[in-house]
Amino acid sequence: MFRRPMGLMPVVQTLLILNIGMFILQMFAGSNQLIETLALWPLGLSGSEVFVGIAPQFQIWQLVSYSFLHGGVMHLLLNMYALWLFGTRMESVWGSRAFAIYYFVCVIGAGLVQLFIASAGASDGGIYPTIGASGGVFGLLLAFAMTYPNERLMLIFPPVVISAKWFVIIYGGIELWAGVTGTMAGVAHFAHLGGMLFGFILLRYWRRHPPR
Repeated sequence: MFRRPMGLMPVVQTLLILNIGMFILQMFAGSNQLIETLALWPLGLSGSEVFVGIAPQFQIWQLVSYSFLHGGVMHLLLNMYALWLFGTRMESVWGSRAFAIYYFVCVIGAGLVQLFIASAGASDGGIYPTIGASGGVFGLLLAFAMTYPNERLMLIFPPVVISAKWFVIIYGGIELWAGVTGTMAGVAHFAHLGGMLFGFILLRYWRRHPPR
């Protein structure tokens, strides 16, 4: 059965503080301005294309900053719980430097995939921002499953025990199906898959060239 980490590792702790602090700032400082500046926006939007009263534009820093914004309390809690649960374990295995590199490669990779999908949709009038740490979290989930494939996880819904490798395979399949069919609109399914894809590529590279 999966042994929950007892303490916090430095990078995980910093990420938790930043994400929670940014969410508090969203609540008290006005979410629209932060979303305009820090959320991930599609490419090529003109000033006439307005979302909630603002004219969004893509900026390069949004490939990282979008991951520190969340759309609600449940969105934040689920991502932070997974970040703590899997991130603490992986940081203890890799060390803080390699963990930080891996996490942000997944975040940026997820952002690049979502940027392509969202920009293609924007040409048809579908303009929306992308926010949330899910790309990095899905990358961590993949890393955990590849490191501990037979570790058993207890799911909340449905309440069953499943090995980490099968959980990732099933979850990834659901995300792919939902993204292709457009099920569960409002969820960045391809960003989740992008985080896993870039995480997988980095893990394969590290097998031949282990991080120091």
